[in-house]
Amino acid sequence: MRKELNIALVQSQLAWENTQGNFDIFDAHLRAINDADLIVLPEMFSTGFSMDPARLAESMQGATMQWLTQKAKEKNCVITGSFIAEEKGKYYNRLVWMRANGTYECYDKRHLFRMAGENNQYTEGNKKLIVELKGWKICPLVCYDLRFPVWSRNVNQHYDILLYIANWPAVRSHPWKSLLVARAIENQVYVLGLNRVGNDGQQLNYSGDSAAIDPRGNYLAQAQEGAEEIIQLCLNDAYLEECRAAFPVHLDADDFTLNVQ
Repeated sequence: MRKELNIALVQSQLAWENTQGNFDIFDAHLRAINDADLIVLPEMFSTGFSMDPARLAESMQGATMQWLTQKAKEKNCVITGSFIAEEKGKYYNRLVWMRANGTYECYDKRHLFRMAGENNQYTEGNKKLIVELKGWKICPLVCYDLRFPVWSRNVNQHYDILLYIANWPAVRSHPWKSLLVARAIENQVYVLGLNRVGNDGQQLNYSGDSAAIDPRGNYLAQAQEGAEEIIQLCLNDAYLEECRAAFPVHLDADDFTLNVQ
């Protein structure tokens, strides 16, 4: 029996350092989505990409977690996005994989964007997350992780979908688009890239360029540049299996061990 997965990628503006304002923005977006298995929100969707975690961080019982729990239940699907989390006195850019029943998984961003000082304000993660949804295995990562192919590597075909959520500025849109395609081809997976649009409090502009890409590097869908838009698509595993069977490049992949501190 073939597996299908209905996905909604929410390319949106963000209200700068305004948690309730962002809840209002995404409440409106979510009302337009029906019958999704997975709804994807941007990196730091409740604040924007802020380097002020001491003021904005929340606990795992805070407003953002409560909102995610409520919305996943209302939409009867998984909702994922990252927020500024505080735990044991440390701050994390934490992706949450929230299920409709209120259970969740977390991934703390591994590669912190030093050019913005993220590495000085946040603690890096040290564990990859692979989750399962309707028979699909999905590896969610965050923004700057896209530039590091070893961390993204699909060892022994452990996952079927590679997901990146981001606040990736328009000035570097070419690397964003190019690397999404590269990760799909080298890992023989579907790649979903969800980025924000608009301007933030640092006067950075974001063009979005959100996209869904197939295992051969072809675009399945691409959002309009600079516009708020919801990409909705259905993935079927038949094409993925066909690609892997016809060109089993993974059988010649290099063995390696990744040492993580």
